[in-house]
Amino acid sequence: MKKLLLASVALASFALPATARQLTIEDVTMLSRVSSPAVSPDGHWLVWQQRETDLAGDRGRYDLWRLDLTAKGAKPEKLLGEWAVNETSPQFSRDGKTVWFQSDKGGEDNVWSIAITGGAATQVTDLKGGLGGFKVAPTEDKLLIWADRLPGAPTSEPAMIKKSDDTGNGRVFDKMFIRHWASWSDGTRSQLFVLPMANGKASGYGKAIEGGLVGDTPSKPFGGGEEVSWSADGKTVYFALREAGRIEPLSVNLDIFAAPADGSAAPVNLTDANDAMDNLPTASPDGKYLAWFAMKRPGYEADRQVLMLRDLASGRVRALTENWDRSVGSIAWSEDSKTIYVTAEDTQEVPIFAIDLKSGKPTRLTQEGDVSAVVPTTKGLVYSTNSLTAPDDFYWLSGKKSARLTSVNADKLAGIDMPTVTRFSFTGANNDKVWGYAVKPAGLAEGAKVPIAFMVHGGPQGSSNNSWSYRWNPALFAGAGYGLVAVDFHGSTGYGQAFTDAIRNNWGGWPLEDLKKGLDAATSKFAWLDADNACALGASYGGYMMNWIEGNWPDRFKCIVQHDGVFDARAMAYETEELWFDEWEHGGHPYYEDPAAFEKWNPVNHVAKWKTPQLVITSEGDYRIPYTQGIAAFTSLQRRDIPSRLIVFPGGSHWVLNPKESRQWYREVLGWMGKWTGKDAAAK
Repeated sequence: MKKLLLASVALASFALPATARQLTIEDVTMLSRVSSPAVSPDGHWLVWQQRETDLAGDRGRYDLWRLDLTAKGAKPEKLLGEWAVNETSPQFSRDGKTVWFQSDKGGEDNVWSIAITGGAATQVTDLKGGLGGFKVAPTEDKLLIWADRLPGAPTSEPAMIKKSDDTGNGRVFDKMFIRHWASWSDGTRSQLFVLPMANGKASGYGKAIEGGLVGDTPSKPFGGGEEVSWSADGKTVYFALREAGRIEPLSVNLDIFAAPADGSAAPVNLTDANDAMDNLPTASPDGKYLAWFAMKRPGYEADRQVLMLRDLASGRVRALTENWDRSVGSIAWSEDSKTIYVTAEDTQEVPIFAIDLKSGKPTRLTQEGDVSAVVPTTKGLVYSTNSLTAPDDFYWLSGKKSARLTSVNADKLAGIDMPTVTRFSFTGANNDKVWGYAVKPAGLAEGAKVPIAFMVHGGPQGSSNNSWSYRWNPALFAGAGYGLVAVDFHGSTGYGQAFTDAIRNNWGGWPLEDLKKGLDAATSKFAWLDADNACALGASYGGYMMNWIEGNWPDRFKCIVQHDGVFDARAMAYETEELWFDEWEHGGHPYYEDPAAFEKWNPVNHVAKWKTPQLVITSEGDYRIPYTQGIAAFTSLQRRDIPSRLIVFPGGSHWVLNPKESRQWYREVLGWMGKWTGKDAAAK
């Protein structure tokens, strides 16, 4: 066996009653999900959006909730919620008496408001065509919205488009980026508009402020309000944008722009000198500074994100965290503008760090868990965090003291026994220290062994970290009676940039070596794992690795589950949309210039050695790794008479998101694993 580093850390799990049972996908799909916290300026109220599951409608829906932070023992209360309406994105007025929010009441998203004490809601905007998001100016005399409109739209009023009677339905394109993640390009762009406000209401359709720039702000498909910021005086809007054009599918070069809120002048590019990504512009409350993160290498979406600081008066720019080998994931200013709070991955955790403005020194404020939101107040921080054994809840942090504010799923999780999670480390490829964790089913009898679910994360620049998931949830596999093992192979994040970079031109090399050594290390360390009875599973890059394992580690597993994985690197190079990613990962050139770089780690070249039973899952609406890759893998399995099964979700995306599809996914996956590990037969 490989040498083990004797450093293991046990992660906390819930203490549950003796009548506890195992977690199921039926439980997980019905959990409440909290996000988008906002705290009133006086620190009195916490408001957030909360997602509930409408199982009959196969969807999630959102309400607004509140918590009185000044009352000891206060319980969360619903502030607003109609079953057929989604209320999201709460923001407080300066006096803390009003909450602005986004609502689709009436069929289109608009801005509404409600008193924090409750009552009837008031419509703030009445925009045909709706909007994607909003931010009220600190001066409360202007409203910034973003909405999908045709490029160059002078206002947010939708353009009238005439169609002749013989117009067909064919999509016509003259340049790349014809589709992205899960949607085809329809010619519109997410653009910024500023509307005047008076007496709590906005009027008209506003005025465009982007000065003819063509691109999406916020960026698609994941960007939101964190990519847009008001200046303290309400006169300037800072935003991130990648200018579109023929290089759009090759570029990650978002820049930070400053635009007058009245549209009187063209935006100024504040980061034009940097051809790599700049994002998350965040203005300080005192109006003196602008913070954001910057990468250095053009074309690389997983480069280190360094916290930058611009003195708005002098224009001087400093790289605050240049000497800190971690990547800033979110940015929030303290109320006094003396500290910046960031989150950053660090060895399977996502803690909060306080960054000193003078030295750039980071101070870690939380230890365990994945912090998903941070809201500074005058008295401390409100934040949300989750872990492998607990979904998100809100907490209070002041100095070294912390307190739990909510337990939104206490009733739904009552009587459910969560698994035990233990970290381990080992010497992996390149003699580097590599980390993993093992998830042990609750209530396992002394001396008993369980089959292994060996899960490989996607990205590939990602992490199997201490976080809750509504898709690939380790606690669910443990609840089904599997010992889940995950390894943060070379290419994973949270271990320094060199470790992340090590996967480039190396997709099937060091990562596979890490996975082999990591599984050996886990089965050596944990006697409850049945080393001879394991299934491997993964999605995206993890799905690629499943196809690579089929031909390069063919005798290790009883079965494989492959979801949205790359099967043929050549086809992928021409079919995917974000070309910057695929070309960077294989050396920075298109396939036709360096085919050997792609073919070196191409699973299709090893199909003759495939033998492991495989379940293939894909979605018709996945344009990152097109569903034809899954069909090709299934065809190869069938032609070789390898037991195999194909699931194709109609529409969909790179993920399974709807509750009914999620339940079907777990039934199929656990059924497949149970069949080949013998677990189902043993249970019967």
